[in-house]
Amino acid sequence: MTERIMNHPVLGVLPSKDKVSFIFDDQEYEGYKGESLAAALLANGIRTLRVHEETGQPRGIYCNIGHCFECRVNVNGLEGERACITPVSDGIVVKSGKTLPTSVRDWRKNNGK
Repeated sequence: MTERIMNHPVLGVLPSKDKVSFIFDDQEYEGYKGESLAAALLANGIRTLRVHEETGQPRGIYCNIGHCFECRVNVNGLEGERACITPVSDGIVVKSGKTLPTSVRDWRKNNGK
């Protein structure tokens, strides 16, 4: 967890917390009990939490307060969980969102033809 702030310039040295381990896309990471899944992923250098379902463009944390749905992931088999409001806990299994097949065509391509 090299990207975590441990000594804040205003708050000083932050108190230590209990560590938990979790799985993200088949790799084990550590977080702190009680923090959001998004915070734990960011602290571990994970910026892309899913990709856009149709275009495959990377998506990550945007609002970080549960409004925008950009940080949706699969948590223990539940699709569409928002990482920013999901507490990290020991042993959870998280999978990022992947591009999905779609039959919707972009009407802007080929000038609408």
